[in-house]
Amino acid sequence: MSHTAHHGSVRRRPPRGRLALIALMLLAAALFTGFILLGNWQLRRLHWKLDLIHDVATRVHAAPVPAPGPAQWPSIARGHQQYLHVLLHGRFVDGAPTLVHGASALGYGFWVLAPLRTDRGFIVLVNRGYIPAALPGTPAYAQAQPPTGEVSITGLLRLSEPGGGFLRPNRPVDAQWYSRDVLAMASARGLSATEVAPYFVDADATATDPSDGSAWPRAGLTVIHFPNNHLGYLITWYLLALGVLGATIIVAREEWRLRGASRSLSDPA
Repeated sequence: MSHTAHHGSVRRRPPRGRLALIALMLLAAALFTGFILLGNWQLRRLHWKLDLIHDVATRVHAAPVPAPGPAQWPSIARGHQQYLHVLLHGRFVDGAPTLVHGASALGYGFWVLAPLRTDRGFIVLVNRGYIPAALPGTPAYAQAQPPTGEVSITGLLRLSEPGGGFLRPNRPVDAQWYSRDVLAMASARGLSATEVAPYFVDADATATDPSDGSAWPRAGLTVIHFPNNHLGYLITWYLLALGVLGATIIVAREEWRLRGASRSLSDPA
């Protein structure tokens, strides 16, 4: 008897008030819509990233074309044509190369950059490749000096890297470079910004003698990688939207059940 009395004394939760239920449904609708919009945005980003990867792969493996001249520089400055396979003819400008701290597949060291005046009149900063950190100051460092005379170079067009970052900003006065900031390097060498291309070129592997394992700088070490996590993100947002929809259905069914139970209790026997 006591067991029956215990169950009889359990009070059911009353249905939520109309205003509380409306607020809950509005919140659920806002969350659902927001998650769907975020998922759709990631879907567009996924298509954009796949197109970018395809375009870059096409440029990298295409036959080299003449490096963009001044008429095309505004487009380059807006971020177009990255990794375009280009061809340069000209002579390196006299002077020591600029060493930029960086890591490669061969370890931590420096990228060797030198300005090349093209036979078309403008200047392009060329990344001639990587040297080990221990090389500067040794007799072998002489190999890092740019060659004299006419040269032809093929490589990949890269966008300038202004600044150097928050933790390791470039310090031109101390010749400490942590990013390949084209205009800053040109200024440090006294070159006119109007004749220097707003990009640099990573020389490809043909710039290094493959039969000489001690040849420096070592070119052709460009890493082409575009992180693509958009599929995972869009799945996450759509699953969250589905979770909100499922929770809303459960709450609605529970409220329907409680209202039905409340009406049956209020009806006279």
